[in-house]
Amino acid sequence: MFDLTGRVALVTGAGQNVGAEIARTLAVAGAAVAVNDLFDERATTIANEIRNAGGRAVAIAADVTDIDDVAAMVAQVTKDLGPVDILVNNAGVPPNPEWELLPFHRTAPATWNTWIDINLYGVLHCVHAVMGGMTDRGHGRIITIVSDAGRTGEPLLAVYSAAKAGAIGFCRSLAKEAAPHGVTVNCVALGNVSPPNAPADIVARIAKNYPVGRVGQPRDIAPAVLYLASSEAEWVTGQVLPVNGGYAT
Repeated sequence: MFDLTGRVALVTGAGQNVGAEIARTLAVAGAAVAVNDLFDERATTIANEIRNAGGRAVAIAADVTDIDDVAAMVAQVTKDLGPVDILVNNAGVPPNPEWELLPFHRTAPATWNTWIDINLYGVLHCVHAVMGGMTDRGHGRIITIVSDAGRTGEPLLAVYSAAKAGAIGFCRSLAKEAAPHGVTVNCVALGNVSPPNAPADIVARIAKNYPVGRVGQPRDIAPAVLYLASSEAEWVTGQVLPVNGGYAT
């Protein structure tokens, strides 16, 4: 099951944390993986790790908020590995528990683009670059990493929630367009996934909100993406799969 041999996957924001684990998991399943990150050194580290483990991978630095950069990235991936069969939109700006969270009316409009450019426009740009090829070939998997904030809303994170909700709405609409062409489009909605350097006291406080008693780890997310990327999920499209430790139903 979940054999991706012969497939080419592009994972954005894959230089660390959840994105890196997704890239590793798809590679183990047989996919050739393009590891994207804004920072070349991070992408190169993960791509080298995959190659050292016997997989096939390339590193490519690109800014998903720049549509021309994204088009060039997809062209390079196609040249190096082949046409993109699987797109994982993982690049995003997550809420940081150390930031000061403010009521919406106290936020500065100049800060809104921080959330919207990457979490929404980054998704649009990447899908725009690969969708034509997928529909022409009659096969594709588009998986976007979103947040429970986009499904249920989070207080003091109104703009972040709006950007993630926008990505969800976009994917649900796109799924209906793409299904007749053999392309599935789904989202994986996360609860809080702890980065490696998160302060232990903050992690412990957040974990109290989760029925399973802990926050998420990258290893919790990657198998869900692998399933949606596989042929076993060919009848699953337009869905939002929560992987959230029971935080929200």
